[in-house]
Amino acid sequence: MLTAAGVAAVVVVRRRGHTESPLEPRSAPVAAPAAVPTQKPTWVLPDDGACPDGYPVKVNTRSGIVHEPGGRSYDRTVPDRCYATAADAEADGYRRAKA
Repeated sequence: MLTAAGVAAVVVVRRRGHTESPLEPRSAPVAAPAAVPTQKPTWVLPDDGACPDGYPVKVNTRSGIVHEPGGRSYDRTVPDRCYATAADAEADGYRRAKA
């Protein structure tokens, strides 16, 4: 036996053109594939002990120190990672050289 509310719900569902029961699960709409990010990485590995173009900041991961071009130890530092900016290296937990 249907109550008045139950009858009203059935009438509303039928008026909207739904043929399935409101209690049956519906399949989820298929989402469009996610776009592949084209953002350039914040760091790269050195190439033959030197930082490639676009990634001038050297990081020694053992010491945790960031060496920027023009810094006192920049020329003699062999990098473990090369960053595009010092801010990117600091965001990864490294600290700038004191001189």
